[in-house]
Amino acid sequence: MLTVYLAVVAATALERLAELVVSTRNARWSFARGGVESGRGHFPPMVALHTGLLVACVVEVLVADRPFTPWVGWPALALVVASQALRWWCIATLGPRWNTRVIVVPDLPLVARGPYRWMRHPNYVAVVVEGVALPLVHGAWVTAVAFTVLNAVLLLGFRIPAEARALEAARAAA
Repeated sequence: MLTVYLAVVAATALERLAELVVSTRNARWSFARGGVESGRGHFPPMVALHTGLLVACVVEVLVADRPFTPWVGWPALALVVASQALRWWCIATLGPRWNTRVIVVPDLPLVARGPYRWMRHPNYVAVVVEGVALPLVHGAWVTAVAFTVLNAVLLLGFRIPAEARALEAARAAA
């Protein structure tokens, strides 16, 4: 099962690279329409945290010799797949407005379709679920706890407030 787990982590890393390609293209689209970037200071720590998640998943499993426990691992793998589906649903719903950075294009209304019909930050739900589930697929519980705590600090302390301020500033300027 270790080989399968390493393949899942590698596939997740490739998915992250695909996100960066989409994000770069979408950033160009947003800037061409007057988009304004906010919260740049938290972006490098966010990239480091998400990269660290992938590295720590592998290191903890190998160094601590974490076992695959089927009654935890299989449901966790299902949650990883579900989080990816939710993430790409968000990307598809937002289209060129989706980004890994906080870029607001003036005069565009908030999106209220797709998963945004039911929740304000579905992409972050996907991140939270994946951050817990991916390590737990193969018993990397220290990584799951550490990522969850650090991600909560980053999202609640920096990212979501930066988005809220950026959207409020765009609304006030309109």
